[in-house]
Amino acid sequence: MITITEKSRSAVLALTELAQRGSGGPVPIMEVAEARGIPLHFLEQLFAGLRRAGVLGSQRGVKGGYSFRRPPAEVTILEVVETVDGRITAPPDADANGSGFVWTAARAALAELLEGLTIADMVEREARAQDAPMFHI
Repeated sequence: MITITEKSRSAVLALTELAQRGSGGPVPIMEVAEARGIPLHFLEQLFAGLRRAGVLGSQRGVKGGYSFRRPPAEVTILEVVETVDGRITAPPDADANGSGFVWTAARAALAELLEGLTIADMVEREARAQDAPMFHI
């Protein structure tokens, strides 16, 4: 089964917000949670997993918060989704029955799409969407 949950969606949204705010140092997690409407406890769990996976670093104290360990342009959406939800791609023999090739191909296509997108791409897409003209009738 191919599953991308709300956890992955929230993680990508939060990392996009962090990338938008984080050029000056660590960003308090509360700021990210409030900006994206993500419950703080839920976001703490997501960020803890991303920290363990080496995507994020954290700093305690008054000027503490989270920051990227690598540039957002090097953090793929696939890495985030697989950190939060588990592997998308299946082991080679997982779909050994006759129709399994369809699901294997679907997983591979999804993984390829997500591997080609980074957090920096998401920041850019949001910026373009905000600059798009709105037409009202």
